[in-house]
Amino acid sequence: MQANKKGGGGDHHGETIVKRGGGKHHDDEHGGAWKVAFADFCMALMALFLVLWLIASQDAAKAKKIVRDNMASGMIEGSGSKPELASNPSGSMIERFEMPKSNGGSEGPNAGKQDAARTKYESASELAALARALQQMSVDAGLSSNLATVVTPNGLRVMLHDTDRQGMFERGSPLPTTKFAKLLRAMAPLFEKMENQMLIVGHTDSLQYTYKGPMGYSNTSLSVNRALAARGELLSGGMRTESVLQVVGMADRAPLDVAKPAAAANRRIELLILTSAQAASVKAMFGTPGPTESLTQDVTVSKPGEEALQDLRSQMAKKP
Repeated sequence: MQANKKGGGGDHHGETIVKRGGGKHHDDEHGGAWKVAFADFCMALMALFLVLWLIASQDAAKAKKIVRDNMASGMIEGSGSKPELASNPSGSMIERFEMPKSNGGSEGPNAGKQDAARTKYESASELAALARALQQMSVDAGLSSNLATVVTPNGLRVMLHDTDRQGMFERGSPLPTTKFAKLLRAMAPLFEKMENQMLIVGHTDSLQYTYKGPMGYSNTSLSVNRALAARGELLSGGMRTESVLQVVGMADRAPLDVAKPAAAANRRIELLILTSAQAASVKAMFGTPGPTESLTQDVTVSKPGEEALQDLRSQMAKKP
C-alpha cells in the first residue's frame, strides 16, 4: 500500500508504507481440520494395535498352556528344565517351559516313609469312601452334575463327563476348561496319597471331523490327547507319575448313552482307580510273558503257576 506524503515546497518522492495486518489467508480456514483428522487416525491406529496385542497375548497364553501340559503328559519331551533352543537345523524350534516337579516319592531318605503312609483302597467300602471324597470335590468346583462314580470288582470308576450346560474341554479341542482343570488339580493331592494305580481313558461322541483321511485328526486323536491333558493337570496338581498305569483313547467306541451316540454324556474322561489285583493283571497283559507250554507245533499257551493249578484242581468235580 502506497501513500504520498505531502508538504510545503517542492515535490517529494512518495514513501512506500507497508502495513502488515492480521487478515485471513487461504489456508487459515483449513489450518486446524487436518490436525483433528490426524489425531483421530492416530487414536484409531492405537486402538487397533491394542486389540491385536490383546489377541496375541491370549493366543500366546493358550499356546504356553498346551505346550506345558503336553510336556507333562509326554507328548513333548522335556525334563522339567528350560533348555535353550538348538542352533542346528535339526533342533526343535518349540519353546520349552518349566514344569512343576511332581512328588515322585521314590527318591530321597524319606521315600520309604512316604510309601508306608499311602492309603490302599481295596474293598468296596474303601472305594465308596474315596468316591464320596471325589464327589464333594466336584461340588466345591461347581461340577457336581459332571461327575459320576461306580464301584466295580476292578476298582472305582470315576466318570467326568459333559452335560448340555457344562463341558470338560473346549469343543473339539484337548484344552480343558478352567473349571475342569481346577477340579483335576484339586483331586491330585488325594491321588498322591493313595497306593492304587489308575487308568485314564478319553471318550468322545460320535460326531466326526470333516476330513476323514487316514492321517487326519480324528476322534481317536482327540480322545488320546484329552486323556493326556487330564494326566498333565493331575501331575501339575502334585500327583505322582507312578499313579498312572495306562493312558487310553477310545474315541466313540464305548458310549454311555448308546441310544444317543452324539449325546454330551459320551464326551468324558474316566479315571479307573484299580485294585492291586487288577493293576497286576493289567501289567501282566503287557509285561514279560510267563512260562509257556506247547499245544501244537506252532501254538503255545501261557502255563499257570503251580498254586493256580492246585486251586483249579480243587474246584473240579471228581468223576465216579
